[in-house]
Amino acid sequence: MTDIRVTEPPAPAQPRKLAGPRFRPGESAFRLLLLCCLAVGIIFLGVLITYILVEAWPRLDSRLWNNFPSVRRPERAGAQSAIFGTIWVIAFTALFCLPTGIMAAIYLEEYADPGRWYNRMIELNIQNLAAVPSIIYGILGLGLLARQLALGTTVLTASLTLSLLVLPVVIIASREAIRAVPQSIRQASLALGATQWQTIWRQVLPAAVPGIATGSILALSRAIGEAAPLLLLGAVTYVAFNPEGLESAYTVLPIQIFNWISQSREEFHHLAAAGIVILLAILLLMNAAAIWLRNRFSKRW
Repeated sequence: MTDIRVTEPPAPAQPRKLAGPRFRPGESAFRLLLLCCLAVGIIFLGVLITYILVEAWPRLDSRLWNNFPSVRRPERAGAQSAIFGTIWVIAFTALFCLPTGIMAAIYLEEYADPGRWYNRMIELNIQNLAAVPSIIYGILGLGLLARQLALGTTVLTASLTLSLLVLPVVIIASREAIRAVPQSIRQASLALGATQWQTIWRQVLPAAVPGIATGSILALSRAIGEAAPLLLLGAVTYVAFNPEGLESAYTVLPIQIFNWISQSREEFHHLAAAGIVILLAILLLMNAAAIWLRNRFSKRW
């Protein structure tokens, strides 16, 4: 008889225990340093906002937006002309720069041939103009718009100057939003017989709306706080009337705040702090609108 040997199956291999995370002193120290920097920034911002609110509290009432500025009676002074001037300037800034910036972004992303030298030159100039200091745009607006074109120190001159200031930011933000739309969306639309413009208008732009709107609002938020180019343009620091058109004289909140800060009386300093609070409130509303638009219309591909 033949002996039959039965071999037992090998025992299953024991899973190897994963080593725990190694302690890296350098990484922990770097993380602690980052947290300290964040804490310093938040604490400093909180102290600054608290100081502004305490200084502004005596004048945070309806007189601030119902009354016009006064150089002799700070208890009656307000910022109505500066608030309306800010609205006029920013509204026309948006009217001038947003359509131009979005159409430029569409051309550069959808139509421009990157191999052409002039397209590369346009892209290089846009990147460089986004980093130019705002005072340079003020010099350009003063020399070209106010003097050469004889537009004077009007709402139109301020709007065009601020439009030039934020236009590179609008173009860059719009290009990034358009570029984020997947190529498969374009290819599917073209495969179904749509033209390139129909694809852009009905597929690409609706999908890019959150990024375009967010970048545009943040660009306008930068423009609303600019004082240097408007000071160079000769914006009037004391205006006791609201603008009535593009050719009207104007003042804006940063200019009015600068004027009140330069006064020696303590009451004007309270007014300046109250003006800062109004400007911060407008900026927070604009940034909140940008966040809402991004969350409301964003899509995940």
